[in-house]
Amino acid sequence: MKTFLQAVTDRVSTKKGMWITLAAWLVITMILAMFAPSVRDYEASKIDSLPDDAKSVVAQSKVDQYFDNNDGTPAILVFQAKKGEVEYSTLAALLDKIETDKINGVQQVVSLSKLPPQAASGFFSADKTTAVIPLTFDASIETKEMRTSIEQINKVVQDSSDLKLYVTGPAGIATDTLDLFSRADFVLLFSTVGLILVLLIVIYRSPLLALIPLLAAVFVYEVVTQILGIMGASGLVMSSQTVSIMSILLFAAVIDYSLFVFSRYREELKLHESKYEAMQAAMRETGMPVFFSGGTVLAAMLVLFFAKFGDYRNFAPTFATTMVVIMIASVTLVPALFTLFGRKSFWPRIPHVGEQVIHKQTLWVKIGRFVAGKPGLSVAVIGLFLVIAASNMFNLKYEFDTMKSFPEDMPSRQGYEILGDKFEAGDLAPTTVLFESKHALTAEQQVELKNTLENQQLVSNVRINGVTDDQKVINYSLTFKENPYAVKTIDAMKQITNKSETIIKDSGLDGVLYFSGETATKVDERDVNNRDVILIVILETILIFVLLIVLTKSIKMPIYMMGTILVSFLAALGLGMFLTNLFFDISSISDRVPLYSFVFLVALGIDYNIMLISRYQEERQTHSVKEAVEIAVANTGGVISSAGIILGATFAVLMTQPIELLFVFGFIVAVGIILDTFLIRGILLPGLIVLIEKDKQVSTEK
Repeated sequence: MKTFLQAVTDRVSTKKGMWITLAAWLVITMILAMFAPSVRDYEASKIDSLPDDAKSVVAQSKVDQYFDNNDGTPAILVFQAKKGEVEYSTLAALLDKIETDKINGVQQVVSLSKLPPQAASGFFSADKTTAVIPLTFDASIETKEMRTSIEQINKVVQDSSDLKLYVTGPAGIATDTLDLFSRADFVLLFSTVGLILVLLIVIYRSPLLALIPLLAAVFVYEVVTQILGIMGASGLVMSSQTVSIMSILLFAAVIDYSLFVFSRYREELKLHESKYEAMQAAMRETGMPVFFSGGTVLAAMLVLFFAKFGDYRNFAPTFATTMVVIMIASVTLVPALFTLFGRKSFWPRIPHVGEQVIHKQTLWVKIGRFVAGKPGLSVAVIGLFLVIAASNMFNLKYEFDTMKSFPEDMPSRQGYEILGDKFEAGDLAPTTVLFESKHALTAEQQVELKNTLENQQLVSNVRINGVTDDQKVINYSLTFKENPYAVKTIDAMKQITNKSETIIKDSGLDGVLYFSGETATKVDERDVNNRDVILIVILETILIFVLLIVLTKSIKMPIYMMGTILVSFLAALGLGMFLTNLFFDISSISDRVPLYSFVFLVALGIDYNIMLISRYQEERQTHSVKEAVEIAVANTGGVISSAGIILGATFAVLMTQPIELLFVFGFIVAVGIILDTFLIRGILLPGLIVLIEKDKQVSTEK
């Protein structure tokens, strides 16, 4: 592999090869831009998270099979009076108008005017200031069309009454999410580019050194988005969240690898007169580590194919495709661009042949010298800090209420919170319980099962929703006393699900119970997530460990590298949660954050260890362990620290996103990268090498 890569980079670094490479990238980019669809055309606001064999998914399919009126996308219309009470006659007239206007996609809406007063009163809050009306959209309607229909419904309400309408439920959340990400994507992209540009100029004080990596990133971004567009047209579903994180990964990785290349290129320009020879020499030493760094990230993304959770699996093809293009660009486009500009890339501080390669009084020279001289103290201090930071993991609390992750001013969240305030908490999302019997059930048996279900932990009430014509299948609506997304409610739901056979036996029946709805879904999502976290962490750790053995041709080095990066991840998660609680008043996180953070912190953090160890092994051929460590830290410290600052800041841009999950994820990854850049790679790992590695004894015997 090294021989092949060297042949590629040697060719790219020639004058002819440079122009061929740049022309090829330009032509490919233009062809894709003109003829390929964009990934934005195939973004989905939500994807199926659970596998088909999940209990709640099977249950929902049973409900749809026996009660066909469950088809469609449900919405909840929350009407609130600006003053006084919601008038029955006004609301009834509004609903009749919504029905008669034949708004596109509206499949079914409750008609109050056709209900007896006693039944209609159930849709009003106790103080009569709020009314809740279910509405169903046709399942085939697209989210964009549904958004237009909701706007028409809002117009009907505004023109015909003084009521305030909030649309929540799956339909309202989907349309609001579409609006959020359509605006947020532009903010994310421009914030990322702007921040990287400013940081590069501030750190390197050279306009071309800032623009060249960004130019490479723009080429890669265009190619990747068009390739993903082709994949989307072929049937790949990508969530808006996945595409947002992909953009961050792309810019972060391209900039990172560009910094590694031009840092070594600058060294070689002080040794070679020809800019082509300097790049060839630079890529012979950095080509393999850079390409291999990309390979570890690619491997980490491919491991996600083993996940059952839809969000994790959705990452795999999108991120893997992105990394393949980045890896190719890192050994072709990036060196070609820097070779094109040559010494001018570093203006105004242009490197000349004969200049000193390392300045003896730089910060990283001093750190390398200190760590090599006092490795025990260095390891002890940093190790203690990391252990204390990681100990906050024991205070980790998970949040399962997805709505809490959205902005407070989002209409669907406002409607949801009004529901929780004006109605019983359990009414936010009742659980559907389906009993499938082998025999026809009498009315007494139906009531007996209802009473048994009501006696279960945290259950508020149960009512019969429907019965099939043959009396063998009953549809119940079960409401909990607490919020359906609360941890204790999810625990109670799991306990009921596990006791289903006992419940049936206690009711004197013979059949199967199925549970569907939001709480039942959260039970399955939590179980699947816990399974995926364990599996992905184990598989990714083993896979990257094996790859590191191949790269370093050592067993001990990968142990140091993986051990320190795993400790860094735990410390980042613990410290990140402490700081988000301290500064942003966020005390609980989505249970998806730990795995998101693990995948990116391990995959990207190992890059810096690879760069350090590669340089250490290079220097170890002619120097002692301590000298090799000093030289490696001194030579890689500047570029890795600047790359870490830029990478951390790039992920911190996710904090501009309107979703709390992305906010917390971006912050924790940023914290983890800074920890890894300065403490792990700069002090802990070099200190361990000095402590454990020994110089070979030279025999004096003849």
